[in-house]
Amino acid sequence: MAGAASSSSLVSTGFLLNHNKNCRYPQFPKKKATTLTLSSSKSHNNKIFLHNHKQHILAINTIKSATKLLRDSFLVVCTSVALSFSLFIGDIDSSALAFVITSTTPRKLQSDELATVRLFQENTPSVVYITNLAVRQDAFTLDVLEVPQGSGSGFVWDREGHVVTNYHVIRGASDLKVTLADQSTYDAKVVGFDQDKDVAVLLVDAPKDKLRPIPVGVSADLLVGQKVFAIGNPFGLDHTLTTGVISGLRREISSAATGRPIQDVIQTDAAINPGNSGGPLLDSTGSLIGINTAIYSPSGASSGVGFSIPVDTVSGIVDQLVRFGKVTRPILGIKFAPDQSVEQLGVSGVLVLDAPPNGPAGKAGLQPTKRDAYGRLILGDIITSVNGKKGFKWQ
Repeated sequence: MAGAASSSSLVSTGFLLNHNKNCRYPQFPKKKATTLTLSSSKSHNNKIFLHNHKQHILAINTIKSATKLLRDSFLVVCTSVALSFSLFIGDIDSSALAFVITSTTPRKLQSDELATVRLFQENTPSVVYITNLAVRQDAFTLDVLEVPQGSGSGFVWDREGHVVTNYHVIRGASDLKVTLADQSTYDAKVVGFDQDKDVAVLLVDAPKDKLRPIPVGVSADLLVGQKVFAIGNPFGLDHTLTTGVISGLRREISSAATGRPIQDVIQTDAAINPGNSGGPLLDSTGSLIGINTAIYSPSGASSGVGFSIPVDTVSGIVDQLVRFGKVTRPILGIKFAPDQSVEQLGVSGVLVLDAPPNGPAGKAGLQPTKRDAYGRLILGDIITSVNGKKGFKWQ
C-alpha cells in the first residue's frame, strides 16, 4: 500500500491529497487514524482524470483570453470608425452643407428674382456660341491650319436654322462653328450680311427639335429706365446673364466694318464685354429688343455704356438677307450740303451738291451745284418738300 500511494496524487471530495510514506491523513481526535488505501488501477485513473481536468481548465482560459482579445479589437475598430466619421463630417464646409440643404429645401426667392431666373432659363436655349476660324500656315512645316481668331454670340431666328449675329463677329472667317445650348457644335455657312448695320445671318444644319427661336419684340416704344437683360458668351464663358436698364435711346454709333452711322441705337448699362457681341438684349418679358453690338470703353472692358442695334432695324435686314441674301435700300443718288452752309446762303430746304447722271436723281433731272467759267457759284436744285410733306430731316 505504501508503495502504491507513495507518489500518487488525486482529487477526492474536493481535497487534493498528497500521499507520502507513513503519512496518515485526515486525522480525527479521539479516533484511530485511518489509512487511505488506493489500488494501482484507481491511482492510474485518477491521474488521467486530473490531466484531462487541467486541459479543460487550460482550454477555458484560452477561450476567455481570445474572447477578451476579440472584444478589445472590436472596441478599437469601433473607436477608429467613429473618429474617422467625425473627422469626415468636420471637413465638410459650409458651402457643401448649404448645397445639401438647398437640394432638399427649395430656396425662397423674391418675385422679381423668380422672374429673372425664369427669363434666363426660357431664353438660354435660343442663344448660341460662334467661333470664327481662320486659315494659317505654319512657318516651319508649311502646313495649313485652322485656328480660332475670334468668338461671339448669336441667337436662333427660326427653326430653319438661321442664326443672327454681328457682322464683325464673322468678318474674315474661313470657317464658322456654332455651338448650341446643349453643347452640340455644327458648321455654319454665311447666308448674307449688312456691313453698314453690322448684321449677319448664318445657317446651320441642326435638327429642328434643337432649335428654339427667340421671341421677337418691338423697339419703337422703349422707354429710358426700363429693365433689360443681356445674354451672351463674354470671354468664352457660355450663357452669361447681365442685367441693367435702358440708359438712352436714339443714339448713333459707327459701324465697326464700314464706319457708316447706325441710328436709333439703344444705350444700356447692362455689362457687355468682348464675346457678348451678337447676343440678344431682352426686355422683362423675354422678348428680343436689340443686338448687343458695341461698348464705349477706353480699356476694352465693360464701363456701363453699351450699345445695341434696335430689333426694328434688325428685323427688316434679316428678312431681306434670308430672302435675297443681300440688303437693297432705296436711294436718291444725291449729295447735299450741310444745314449750316444752307443757312449761310440764306436758302431754305436741301441744297443738292451732286447728282450723278446715272443715279436716280440725275435720271429724274435734278441739277447739282457747280461753278461757271468765271468761278462763280451756281446753286443746284433745292428740295423743299417730299410728296407734299415739309419739315423732313435728311440723314
